[in-house]
Amino acid sequence: MDNDDEGATANRSFFPRLLLLALALTACTEIEKEKQLIPTLASAPPEEKSSPPTAPRKKKKKLYLTFDDGPNKGTRKVLNIVKQEEVPVTFFIIGEHVFASPTQKATWDSLRVTQSIERCNHSHTHAWHNRFNSFYEKPAEVVADFEKCHDTLGLTNTIARTPGRNIWRVDTLSFTDLRKSAIAADSLQQAGFTIIGWDLEWHYDHKTFSLSHSAEELLRHIDSVFAHHRTRNPDHLVLLAHDQAYEDADDSAALHELIRLLKKREDLELALMTEYPGTKNNLKK
Repeated sequence: MDNDDEGATANRSFFPRLLLLALALTACTEIEKEKQLIPTLASAPPEEKSSPPTAPRKKKKKLYLTFDDGPNKGTRKVLNIVKQEEVPVTFFIIGEHVFASPTQKATWDSLRVTQSIERCNHSHTHAWHNRFNSFYEKPAEVVADFEKCHDTLGLTNTIARTPGRNIWRVDTLSFTDLRKSAIAADSLQQAGFTIIGWDLEWHYDHKTFSLSHSAEELLRHIDSVFAHHRTRNPDHLVLLAHDQAYEDADDSAALHELIRLLKKREDLELALMTEYPGTKNNLKK
């Protein structure tokens, strides 16, 4: 073979190799471009986790647990339960009862130093010892009776409850169960007292002092009153109870059970009477 044939053969073998190299370089370039277009897991931004929407907190309904006619034989048991459960309650005190016996005076002294409770005015003589009609016919003497209780006991608020009458005089809220008592009630308000009645009563037999309803039954009544909007102020329920009904062990156990049931409720909250809308928590002038 001559030299020209050898050169031609060399050229024929060189160009295919050059072409393959060029194709390989192009392929590598395209792969790198594709790699740049595809983000890696390491460089991908983390997914944003959305928090579940927070449900708005429901406003709790307020229940005011109030006790009338103390200090008497049942007051000490009520106070012990209240202190044990650490709940706020309000006692409406009769002035004469405080000084009726050494035991009642000692109970009053215990009431005075208990921080979680309030002491309010239930008159000095309980309407001249339950002579309701004649008592309320004399508005000036009604005012004097409440003022004597306030001053004698050194009460620190103006909240009062009228004996034997469901009367309200709280800011613009005005209700009188018996019309004949209206003038006396107005006189008390003009003298600076805020009068609180009740939305529901825990009834008891006045001869045997036994409660008429169990704790569970009363709680159903409470729910019904709220559900049917039968309170003087929406979402605020004043419950009336009487100290003397809880001297009996079974009845005091029922009170204890009611308080435990109420504490478990997330929609209810026990409150002091001075937290009721429109009450005046200042000293009477």
